[in-house]
Amino acid sequence: MQHDFTVIIERDPESDWLVGSVTELPGCYTQAPTMAELESNMREAIEVYLETIDEDVRQMPWSTFVGLQRVGVSL
Repeated sequence: MQHDFTVIIERDPESDWLVGSVTELPGCYTQAPTMAELESNMREAIEVYLETIDEDVRQMPWSTFVGLQRVGVSL
């Protein structure tokens, strides 16, 4: 069975690398210099993450990504 996970992608200002984190899997993240490498690394990170959690946890319903919203504040 395949499950699609939501990955938030940001650019690290110091290294200029892309950093991806999975919203449904706390602590599951990786980085890469290109989008293609990030996608490959992210698949591997998700697979390893899922291998390390208990079967009971794996069978629980995943959270559902709703969206992103930018909020402006005065500095």
